[in-house]
Amino acid sequence: MNYVHRIESWAENHQVKWLAFIRILLGVIIFLKGLFFIMNRDALFSMIENSAIDLYAVLLVHLVASAHLIGGILIMIGLITRIAVLFQIPILVGAIIFINSKTGFFSMQSELALSILVLALLLFFFVFGSGKLSVDEWMNKNSNNEH
Repeated sequence: MNYVHRIESWAENHQVKWLAFIRILLGVIIFLKGLFFIMNRDALFSMIENSAIDLYAVLLVHLVASAHLIGGILIMIGLITRIAVLFQIPILVGAIIFINSKTGFFSMQSELALSILVLALLLFFFVFGSGKLSVDEWMNKNSNNEH
């Protein structure tokens, strides 16, 4: 048994059910951020123009919004959670480095603290998985019962 599989096995056996609430809340936050990007494209374009990554800004806006919408739903319901989280991690790292770090931690318009918290939660659920109350768990139980 390799090291990653042992960590996954330990994490799945020791995760408490209340963490499902945290996972659902994380998915809602990411989904709402995707909706914000779609509804306020001008604000997002201005954020990107003021950052260090104005090249390919239009493509980046669409990719980030789509990844947040789809990933947020997948994280909320706990379906392929690790893959959904994996797509979110580079977006949050980019937001922290290129966008939120320019405004600073204590600025009134700063989302740096929220971005760091969301990134920490994404890393947590990448390691620990979706937990007991998720579509992933339901599918695992039902597929094991059929065999």
